[in-house]
Amino acid sequence: MLAHEQLESGNSLLDLRIATSSARPVASHVLVLVHGLPRAMGMGRQAAGLLPELAEHLANESGWLVATGTLSGVGGSTGTFSATQWRADLQRILNRVELGEQRISLAGFGFGGALALAIAADDDRVRGVATFASPAHLDAWCGPAEEFRRSVKVAGVVGDEKELLPADQLREDVLAIDPLGAIARFAPRRLLVGHGTDDIEVPPGDARDLIAAADGRAELRIIQGAGHQLRADPRMVATLLGWLDRHR
Repeated sequence: MLAHEQLESGNSLLDLRIATSSARPVASHVLVLVHGLPRAMGMGRQAAGLLPELAEHLANESGWLVATGTLSGVGGSTGTFSATQWRADLQRILNRVELGEQRISLAGFGFGGALALAIAADDDRVRGVATFASPAHLDAWCGPAEEFRRSVKVAGVVGDEKELLPADQLREDVLAIDPLGAIARFAPRRLLVGHGTDDIEVPPGDARDLIAAADGRAELRIIQGAGHQLRADPRMVATLLGWLDRHR
């Protein structure tokens, strides 16, 4: 079953979907899926498009409660992207899905994985993080400040252009996420790092750099022949389900 609601996060109104299983007993665990930051023309409306379906599948197979929200400027959510705003959005979602003694895990795709690590490193409620195709080096991932800001505008994650930060400030705000520092602080809580061998947006070496920053205290899954869009790859789904099962 997939329920839909909206959450206020600052000046943004976020779309949130929460999937529960009708076939299996509900485990005392919550998984939050975190989409990435689209960089291609018009992809802001579609960046999280497959995640509700994935949430339903994961909930039915695992018995976990699985939530996925579209962060500011993405999909049907209002507002404008910034790393600071997205951190606030994800924190708002965690506060919504926290239910008593239930344990929270995060699974992030692309930049969403880096964001998940940054949030989890400073939040004891989060017991596990899985990242897929996530950058370890955000300076290289962003590229030059003006080009990065232009890509954000082109992707369409800007509700009001007046709210979009200046180029240098926008890039520095992203760099403050610091996935390598975050994963080092998060370990030894449960970690899974997944990456495709044919990812041309984020080099596969970034996955190994994340593992090294965690002092090796993480599972590494390299998916042969996979590109950057892992959220629809059945091998990624199987990997994530196996991790959830071992996380009970």
